[in-house]
Amino acid sequence: MNNSSNVDPRLTSRLILLLCILLIFTVMNGTMFNVAIPDIAEHFDLLPSQVSWVMTGYILVFSIGSLMYGKLADIYPIKNILTLGLILFATGATLGLLAPNYPTLLAARIIQAMGGATIPALAFIIPARFIPGERGRVFGIISSTVAFASGIGPIAGGIIGGILSWRFLFVFSMLAVFAIPLLRRWIPDEEKRDGVVDVPGALFIATTVAFLLVFITTGLWWAPLIFIGSLALFIWRTATAKHPFIQPSLLKNKNYTITVATSFMGTSVLFGMIFIIPIMLRDLYELNTLAIGLVLFPGAMAAGLIGQAGGRLVDKKGSVPVVKLALLLVAGGTFFISTFAGFHPLVIACCLLVTYLGFPLIQSSTANLLSIIVPKKETGVGIGMFNLLNFMSAAIGSAVYGRILDIESTTVLLNPLALNEANVIYTNLFLSLTVIALLAFTLFSQKFKQNPPPLEE
Repeated sequence: MNNSSNVDPRLTSRLILLLCILLIFTVMNGTMFNVAIPDIAEHFDLLPSQVSWVMTGYILVFSIGSLMYGKLADIYPIKNILTLGLILFATGATLGLLAPNYPTLLAARIIQAMGGATIPALAFIIPARFIPGERGRVFGIISSTVAFASGIGPIAGGIIGGILSWRFLFVFSMLAVFAIPLLRRWIPDEEKRDGVVDVPGALFIATTVAFLLVFITTGLWWAPLIFIGSLALFIWRTATAKHPFIQPSLLKNKNYTITVATSFMGTSVLFGMIFIIPIMLRDLYELNTLAIGLVLFPGAMAAGLIGQAGGRLVDKKGSVPVVKLALLLVAGGTFFISTFAGFHPLVIACCLLVTYLGFPLIQSSTANLLSIIVPKKETGVGIGMFNLLNFMSAAIGSAVYGRILDIESTTVLLNPLALNEANVIYTNLFLSLTVIALLAFTLFSQKFKQNPPPLEE
């Protein structure tokens, strides 16, 4: 990539700041609505199964969009894709603010997701394409922003929804449209690249992902049948099409698949923690929403502050050792929570701090590694798959651990070091998260010990 296509160094800091602000809007837009679900159900007189689609529909479209926009970014100028996305994002928010009924609200959330998916999808592509000299540092900042926004989203949602109304949660998203003129000015111009979008392949992979998520989040018996059928069609299309949606060579690249699998496992642990902790704090300590948010806040703040340092560590030491460090932090933090479950909330907050530190490190280091492994012409779809699996990990973790929490008769304590045997279910759950993180560490370490990645730029 020649220097003429890089961001003007004088504008780099401004562009990174703007991307981070937009990321905060989109990430918080998902987590803020978690705490507003009961209020929305009451306002429209909905059953839990009905109102859950406010989150499920958003996750479905957002996850699929992260892959689709990544593919489009391999062909079309990024600034044009972002412009369309932000217009859709703000339009959906405006419709949600004024929604007179539930179908309109659901449509608003889907439009929001269609637009909002452009931001995290392209926020990881922009550094790889336009800021190669500071790629690790920028990935670190972006990843820490995602971690920070995930932590403060429930707090912000509780405060805004409690003082004003759940409708005002849409106002943040409406403001995103004002970023369009700046993005169009600061992101370099690009020509349309050669390439075609395999529409049947895109539909097959979108259907595959959608019905996997539908089954995970709802448990509908017929969803796996559609998932299996659409997956078979996608595999057939990928093997036979002249220009498939995802090149088989990318899926056959073991360095790529192991890195993506490592990120998926590590991120699923982090989102599993974020899902379980509020339930545990309410169950064991009877904390209210704001107090739960305050327990989460130090870790989220630390994750936000570590971004640049973590990114510089990636640039200095390389991605592989930072991935290993991140997984060990995640494993250590979840093991501490497993051991000290039931102790004072301040102890849990300290344990969370260790786990949260791994959040930006694992995302920034794996994203940086992918930008080296994946051919430049496939950067968009390669990072799109990375984003898709990370978002899916949140849905899968929430569904799986939610069902495990329904089992209240567990008496077998799996952690021999646990200091409070009265909290068996939470001790065992966090120990299982530790095991997943250690499995990811082992898988990644073995792969890159045998086959080191190319030298980093």
